[in-house]
Amino acid sequence: MPRAPPPGMILVTAIALFVWFMFWVGQQERPGDRLAVAPAPMPKWMKPKQPKPPIPTVGPITQAGDPIMGHLGNETLKEELGRAAWKLFHTTMARFPDEPTQDQSDALKSYLYLFARLYPCGECAEHFQALLKQYPPQTSSRSAAAAWGCFVHNQVNERKKKPIFDCSNIGDFYDCGCGDDEKEQMSNLGAKSTAVAKAEPIDVEREGPTRGG
Repeated sequence: MPRAPPPGMILVTAIALFVWFMFWVGQQERPGDRLAVAPAPMPKWMKPKQPKPPIPTVGPITQAGDPIMGHLGNETLKEELGRAAWKLFHTTMARFPDEPTQDQSDALKSYLYLFARLYPCGECAEHFQALLKQYPPQTSSRSAAAAWGCFVHNQVNERKKKPIFDCSNIGDFYDCGCGDDEKEQMSNLGAKSTAVAKAEPIDVEREGPTRGG
């Protein structure tokens, strides 16, 4: 008859089996562990918005640099370019807000200085830059911008011995798409274009309802 194993061996075997079982259980992947390792993707509406990259600004060195384009020898092309450029120039002034924000006012100034640098006629650009230096852009309102633009255009007309435009008609000649009262105000300030271009103090009468009521 076989002899029963000693009680001590049974105890050691039981302890070894218990330790092995606990080790095996610890190695099994639990649902909670799976969630901790691979969390569910966050809904888009819960994700924090990334800040927009800053918009680069045009520095004074870029604005005041020398003309980029070279000499334009084709006189026919030069005249066609001039007519198209003045059309864009005055329409921009006429469509500018009558009560611009500081940012809008600065944007128009930057546009005009860059317009001078990038004008496709190099010698024309030099003349226009000289005018900008002598008569800096007036961008406090649509009327001021339009009157300033008319004055500057007449400076070019005078240099080229062309007829001088009556700036009091600027509100009718270039349609701003605005009301009659705003057109009249633009024409009234156009009649004082010299004072506007020289940044002299002037009195402007507003007729009709204003934007404030």
